[in-house]
Parts: sequence; C-alpha cells; structure tokens
Amino acid sequence: MAVKRIIFSGIVFLALLGSVVAQQDPLYTQYRNNMLSVNPAYAGSREALTVALLHRSQWVGINGAPTTQTLTVHGPLVNPNLGFGASLVHDVIGPTRTTGLYGDLSGRVKLTENGYLAGGIKLGINFFSSNLTTVETGTQGDAAFGQNTSSVLPNLGFGVYYYSPSFYLGVSAPKLIQNVLYADNLPSGEVFEVTEKRHYFAIAGVILELNPNLKFRPSVLARLVDGAPNSLDLTGSFIFADKFWIGAFYRYQESLGMLVDYNFTPQLKVGYSYDYTLTELQNYNSGSHEISVTYDFIFNDAKKIKSPRYF
Repeated sequence: MAVKRIIFSGIVFLALLGSVVAQQDPLYTQYRNNMLSVNPAYAGSREALTVALLHRSQWVGINGAPTTQTLTVHGPLVNPNLGFGASLVHDVIGPTRTTGLYGDLSGRVKLTENGYLAGGIKLGINFFSSNLTTVETGTQGDAAFGQNTSSVLPNLGFGVYYYSPSFYLGVSAPKLIQNVLYADNLPSGEVFEVTEKRHYFAIAGVILELNPNLKFRPSVLARLVDGAPNSLDLTGSFIFADKFWIGAFYRYQESLGMLVDYNFTPQLKVGYSYDYTLTELQNYNSGSHEISVTYDFIFNDAKKIKSPRYF
C-alpha cells in the first residue's frame, strides 16, 4: 500500500504541478480512430456523419490512474468543402477531473484529382476541478493539498491536414491558451502557478497495397509539449480483406503494444488496443486498455461506402 500511495502521489504531481514529464491532454493509442481530437482540420474528411466513441483506462492497477472517455461527431456541411465537428472529453486523473466541450469548423481546397488540403479551427471550454483534500500525503496539514479548486477555462486551436485515399499528413495545436489551473502564494512572497501547456502534433500515414486482400498501414504521431520531453508514436497495421486489422505500436521510451480492429460492415468498426509500460511504472500496473467504436452514417445513396475508410 505504501508503494501504491507513492505512485499515486506521483501521478497527482504530474497532473497538477506541471512536472517535466507531464502531458496534460489525454493520451490515445488509437488516435487513428480519434483524429478529430488531435486535429480540427480532420472534420468532415470522411464525407459522412461520423460518430466515434473511445474509452481508455491507463496504468490499470494503480489507484487514481488516468481514465478517459471521448465522444466525437463530425461530417460535411451542405457545402461539401466545409466540415463541422463536436467533441466531448471526460478525463480523470486522481483527484482531478476535466470535462471538455469543443466545436470544430474546417474548410478544404482540392489540390489534385483525389487530394485535398484542409484547415480547421477548434473552440471550446474545459470544466476543471480538483479535490485535493482527499489525497493521502502522509503529512498532517500539508498546505499544498489543503484546498479544492474549480475553473471554467476557454480555449482555441487550429490544424492543417492534407489527405487523399492513400495518404495523410497534418500538423495542429488543439489548445493555444495557457490557462492557470492552480495558483498559490509561496512563503517567499512569489506566486506559484500551474498552467495548461500547449501541445503540438504532427501526424502522417499511408496505405500500401501488398496484394488485393492485404494492405499495410504505417502511421506516425509526434507530440511536442512545452516543458516536457517530446513523444513519438510509431504504428503499423496489416489489413486483411478490408475487414480485420492487426498491428503493433511503439511509443518512444514509454510503452509498446498491440492493436486490433474489425469492420463488421463498411460503416461500423470496433477497435481495441493494449499498452505495455516500459518505464519503472511497469512494476505497479498491468498495462493500459483502450476500446473504440466508429460508425459512418451515409444519407446519400450515391456516396455509399463500398470499402472501409482507412483514415
């Protein structure tokens, strides 16, 4: 129990005190099934009304470890070169809770016969709360954990996204405003503040046809955060008969794991991923689990999906 309390306290400090290894935004292994959360320019790119649900349980077995639920909806507007999106994100780390509501607007131009360049903006608010008085610190009257806080925090972001049926590339910054999460007066008279950190993303992927019934989809996500180490996800999946996806990923110096997806229909895909931790935390948790469900609603018979969407 003592070890778990130490680990739990570490998680709290990473989440609240802006440690150099912290990343405040939710982490997704299945970002490929949830790209609207990464880049607002993705809105409407599937040319369908797409609904995606995702749940992540991170570091299972550690009390207070992160859990995240995400719901995204996006699609084209009446003008097919304009897209909209909406996201609901609920993130819990120890005694802290963040619920985010976001809206996205994108516009695209045709660059080649099948290639589009899109730009997008993201606007939203986060409802942040912390119940620090519930944290067991082992020190009576620890002032750092002597109060609870709640805030309503606005934010905005942007993204650029190029895509074709076989390739995509994007860069984005979903949150630009560095809101203050926590502030306290130090005995020295200085003010100690914890602020939201900007996250910058770069994503890329391609579809390689190995034979008529087998494709390979490699992809990469680079994540840069102010005051934290850079992060790189490398993922590759084999796709059998446009139905069954199986692959693996590696997150630089942090974790590795496997992913599986199944297209029950060309419109419905269910995915699962498992992360194995490579850091010292591997001794105290049984890994991270993620499950996603994606459905494309098609209202125009002329645009019925004849094969699954790869991006």
